[in-house]
Amino acid sequence: MTGYAAAGRSEGPWSWSWEVRGVNGRDLSVRVRTPDWVEGLEREIIASVERVASRGSINVGLRLKRENEAGHEAADIDRLTEILDRVRAVEELATTRGIVTAPCRATDIIALAQRSGEAEAMPPRLRDALLVHLRDTVLPDFVAMRAAEGRLLGRVLTDHLDEIERLLDGAAERVAARRDVAAETLRGQVTRMLDLVEVDADRLAQEVAILATRSDVTEELNRLAAHVAAARALLEGKAPAGRKLVFLLQEFNREANTLCAKSQDTELTRSGLDLKAAIEQMREQVQNVE
Repeated sequence: MTGYAAAGRSEGPWSWSWEVRGVNGRDLSVRVRTPDWVEGLEREIIASVERVASRGSINVGLRLKRENEAGHEAADIDRLTEILDRVRAVEELATTRGIVTAPCRATDIIALAQRSGEAEAMPPRLRDALLVHLRDTVLPDFVAMRAAEGRLLGRVLTDHLDEIERLLDGAAERVAARRDVAAETLRGQVTRMLDLVEVDADRLAQEVAILATRSDVTEELNRLAAHVAAARALLEGKAPAGRKLVFLLQEFNREANTLCAKSQDTELTRSGLDLKAAIEQMREQVQNVE
């Protein structure tokens, strides 16, 4: 399922913003983007996402900066001076070894000074504040959006189950209607066999039982009805149901294939094919279910 959430906050000289994006995915994949100088957050971010999601491709991004306060200007100048001294030392060393270096831009030096200052000034409590904001505000909004989509998708899947159930009822009616015809056909076949050759009565009974079993689709219809009930229970439950529904629909499809293979009636075969189409439509939707 898809989801999106974004929120910002500030604490002292620090300000930040989180952004969480999620799209459909068979498994859970979490990608994290944080400033290069921020360490020790990625593992906690992934663990936080894993507690609220089990499927999907989810990207979490963090933007973090520190506003200059009074008294920081001198420190910034000292930091720039130190970086300039280091740049000059590198250039002189490169020259002595015959290495030509590209000119260093002022914007590059300023960016290095800012990253250095941010890394040095980042207080230990900031890490906790960032994670609390993610867990208590951003991820709940993300989950709420996915839940809203899940409710809509649940209604779509319920409609598919209603269609499958309607087709099963029609197939069961067709089986009941052709039962007498099938029995009469089987009796005619047995009579013709007896007229042509002498057949052992026990052997004949076995063959008749095999023929009857091969053409009886009652078990397949019963199992499909049970699968429908199980799917409804999963959709009505609170736990993640996506992977279970994927497995269950594989069983749906297996029973529908058997029904078509055993059917000796045009109308029943058509019902089986309609069932396969409805199952496939539902299977495509289930790939997006959490």
